[in-house]
Amino acid sequence: MTMKDAFVSYIRNLQDRICTRLEEIDGLARFQEDLWKRPQGGGGRTRVIANGAVFEKGGVNISEVHGELPKSMQDYFGVKDAHFFACGLSLVLHPVNPMVPTVHANWRYFEMYDPEGNLVDQWFGGGQDLTPYYLFDEDAIHFHQVCKTACDAHDPMFYPNYKHRCDTYFYNSHRKEARGIGGLFFDYLKATESRSMQDWYDFVTTVGDSFLDAYVPIVEKRQSHAFAKAHRDWQEIRRGRYVEFNLVHDKGTLFGLKTDGRIESILMSLPPKVQWVYDHLPAAGSEEARLLEVLQNPKDWV
Repeated sequence: MTMKDAFVSYIRNLQDRICTRLEEIDGLARFQEDLWKRPQGGGGRTRVIANGAVFEKGGVNISEVHGELPKSMQDYFGVKDAHFFACGLSLVLHPVNPMVPTVHANWRYFEMYDPEGNLVDQWFGGGQDLTPYYLFDEDAIHFHQVCKTACDAHDPMFYPNYKHRCDTYFYNSHRKEARGIGGLFFDYLKATESRSMQDWYDFVTTVGDSFLDAYVPIVEKRQSHAFAKAHRDWQEIRRGRYVEFNLVHDKGTLFGLKTDGRIESILMSLPPKVQWVYDHLPAAGSEEARLLEVLQNPKDWV
């Protein structure tokens, strides 16, 4: 089995596992499936959950696309007349309760070919990160500990390296604050003298398999937590920052738009209800202000 066939099989299975578990947790809503084809080559399986007891909106999507690499992306990679294959699973979950954090994860594989169809480059990328609206330290520690355990099974340097990259990447530079409390982010994982593509496959799938262990216990602990309208208002203001990052900085969103991706799947990550309040500042000493302090000064949680 080729690497791309193996990873496509993996993300299809992982999508099924994640969706089944999330439906069990929600207890009300079910994922709606949308199979789509990309005119230039390939397609995907979008699954969206909405108006649930726990999840206000979320999506767990897989895609397998291929074709000629658009001119803008050829310029970005410094190649000419290149073709590509890309597959991955991308998920975002926006809970109803402001005490439950939003979560994002993505695991992907990319191949590039010359005009004769010869493989000239290949790599893995991905990660998972947490975006709380109210900060519970034990939740942040749990999420990061699961990420670290997954990394440590392969290399003790992976967690500090990819944790730092996550803090750096998921950062709204125009706001001078992180999008959330981080997790893992890695990209361009290529074969070297010391690591094969199989080694990277094993690492990325270990991280993917850890997702439910990282997120589900937090949801189960916070989903019944009491909240008021003021908490929802803060959640919706912070969701605005999430939108800003995805539309201004996120490479996956930009890649999808530049490769004529399916717009509904690309923008699935956007939350359903958002506020942008002019010059909003939380009260000094409040839980909201404490969150901002951490977002402006990333912590080492484990």
